[in-house]
Amino acid sequence: MKACSFLPAATQMIYDMGLQHLLHGVTFECPSTALLEKQKVVRCVMEGKNYSSEEIDKIFSASKAQGKSLYYVDEDVLQSIQPDVIFTEDVCEVCQIDTACTAAAVANLEKQPKLITLTPQTLDDVYYTAVTIASTLSHESAAYHYLAGLQKRTMHILDKLRRHQMPMKRVMLMEWIQPIYNCGHWIPFQVAQAGGIDMLSNPGGDSIVCSWEKIVKYNPEILVIAPCGFHIDRSKEELHLLTEKAEWQQLEAVKNNAVFICDFDLFTQPSASTLVDGIELLAALFHPSLFRVPKHLQTKFLHFSTRLEHVQA
Repeated sequence: MKACSFLPAATQMIYDMGLQHLLHGVTFECPSTALLEKQKVVRCVMEGKNYSSEEIDKIFSASKAQGKSLYYVDEDVLQSIQPDVIFTEDVCEVCQIDTACTAAAVANLEKQPKLITLTPQTLDDVYYTAVTIASTLSHESAAYHYLAGLQKRTMHILDKLRRHQMPMKRVMLMEWIQPIYNCGHWIPFQVAQAGGIDMLSNPGGDSIVCSWEKIVKYNPEILVIAPCGFHIDRSKEELHLLTEKAEWQQLEAVKNNAVFICDFDLFTQPSASTLVDGIELLAALFHPSLFRVPKHLQTKFLHFSTRLEHVQA
């Protein structure tokens, strides 16, 4: 069995489940270990570029309007691998190559691989995706072992929140800065399992543009900024787009010194393990009297000190 993964989340789960010996091709955005060991099959015309949030939004919007994709497949590499199966997605054509582009790329291959489309919308869907991947690779039991360990971690959080009867925090998690996008799909479920509620979110659906006026009216207690595809340092470059807004200082999250910048892969990369990492981090940010940030996640976020007006670890 030879597999290719055309999305980083699937690659992460394949490694998490110890099935990487079956993986032969990945995308340019896959985890670093995979990039060192596997051939890069999927590329993007924006690779290596450093556009602003607004520029990226305009480029992807124009591409979508024209019916074009910014992603492409290195067909020579794919032909050399001759995979039996390719994992692709149809959740977001902005973030990753979709099934239609993948199908067009494999149409001329001598050996036609099986295309497995992964379309998680909720947190439970992401967990089921792990089972789909493992069963496709004829190792279904690996998924159940993997998910059992993750469930223990999330149940520990929920049980502790219930025991202490902790009230849910009023939260907003931003998926993009310019324009501002709310969070969607599985992220609102992560927020809920960490002891928060995001009333501006779109559970099980796409993230959408959210007006600043609506955010000011909602007035979150805690603000989490995690733009899709951005690590902390990249997000910091554009934080001024928020702090320069006239009503910024009025937000309860700002007054409470409860603004956090987080790496995107804890939220917008839907591998089961990274999303559980995200839940654990959010629980510590929402309820610091009950939870501490796990050691392996301490470099995955920064606390924006609204009192001192600078970012600190």
